[in-house]
Amino acid sequence: MKTEKKPVAAIAMFSGGLDSILACRLVMAQGITVKAVRFVTPFFGYELLAREDQYRKTTYEKYGIDVTLREVNTPYLQMLKAPAHGYGKNFNPCVDCKILLAKTARELLDEFGASFIITGEVIGQRPMSQRSDTLRIIERDSGCEGLLVRPLCALNLKETKAEQQGLIDRERLLAFSGRTRQPQIKLAATFGIDDYPSPGGGCVLTDPILAKRISEFYEQGMPVRSRDIRLLLTGRQFRLPGGGWLTLGRDEAENEALAMLVEPGDLILDPDDWPGPLGILRGSGGEDQTLAAALLKRYAKKGESLASVGVRIWSQGTDESEALVVFPPLLEDREFAGWLR
Repeated sequence: MKTEKKPVAAIAMFSGGLDSILACRLVMAQGITVKAVRFVTPFFGYELLAREDQYRKTTYEKYGIDVTLREVNTPYLQMLKAPAHGYGKNFNPCVDCKILLAKTARELLDEFGASFIITGEVIGQRPMSQRSDTLRIIERDSGCEGLLVRPLCALNLKETKAEQQGLIDRERLLAFSGRTRQPQIKLAATFGIDDYPSPGGGCVLTDPILAKRISEFYEQGMPVRSRDIRLLLTGRQFRLPGGGWLTLGRDEAENEALAMLVEPGDLILDPDDWPGPLGILRGSGGEDQTLAAALLKRYAKKGESLASVGVRIWSQGTDESEALVVFPPLLEDREFAGWLR
C-alpha cells in the first residue's frame, strides 16, 4: 500500500521584493505550503500596519502568496545600539538584522507548523550580507544551521536538512549568483509575474541623512522607543540651542502624522489663523519656544510677509494653551543651519 506523503510547510522571510517573491513561488511549485512573514520595524515596512488587510489581499492576488506582518520593534531597537557585526556604510546593521529576523522566524516554526525557513537571498548580490561566509554566520548566530533554504542560490551552497530529509527537492532549486537581475526577470516571466517592485533599499537606515539623525539620537544614551524613531523620520528636524527637539511638518499629510505622535509633556505649536506647519517641541521651553515659533514663520506659506506671527502652544494632556506673538525677522538659512538634523 502506498503511503500518503505528509504535507510540508515552510516559513518565508518575505521582504516584498522580487527575490523573496520568486523564492516563495519556487518552493510552492513543489507542493509545499509557504507562509510568508514580513517583519516590520520603524525602519522598514511600518506603514503597512495601517493597511495590513489590503496588503495581504493585494499580495495574494498578484503573486499567490499568503503573507502576514509581524512587528519586531523592541528587539530590533535594542540590537541597533551595538550590533555584534557592526554597521554598513551608514547606520545599517545588515548582518545582525538578518540574524535577528532569522532567529525570530525559527521561533515561529511551531506556530505555523513549518519544518524549515526560506529566504530570497542570492549569493554575491549584496556586498555585506550575502557573501558565502556571511550567509554561514547568519545561520550559525541565529540558531538556524541546516534550517535556512535559499532556493535561488541553493545549488551554490551545502545541502540543508530539508533537502537531506527529502522535504524539498534540491534538483528543482537554482544556482543564481552575483548582482545581475536578468535571471530573476526571466524566472518571473515563467510564473507570469511582470508587476513587481523595483530593486532598492527599503530600509531607512541606509539613507545617509536619516541614518545620521538616528545615530545621533542613539548617541544621547536615552531609551529609544518606536515612537521616537517615527518622529525622527517625519518632517523637518531641529535641535535648538536650549536643547529642545523640534519637528515641523512639511505638508498636510505630515502635519496629520505628527499630530498622532504627540506625547504628554510635548508642546504643540499650531499656527494661529495662518497656513503653516504643525510643530512638536519636545524636551525644552523658554527661549526655544520663541525660536520654534520663528521657524514656523520661516517655513510658512508667505510667512515672510508677516510682521508678527501668532502661535498657539498647547501643552499635551491639558486643555491649556499659551498664545505667543513672535516679532523676529524671517530667519535666514545660515542662522539656523546648525540646528537642522
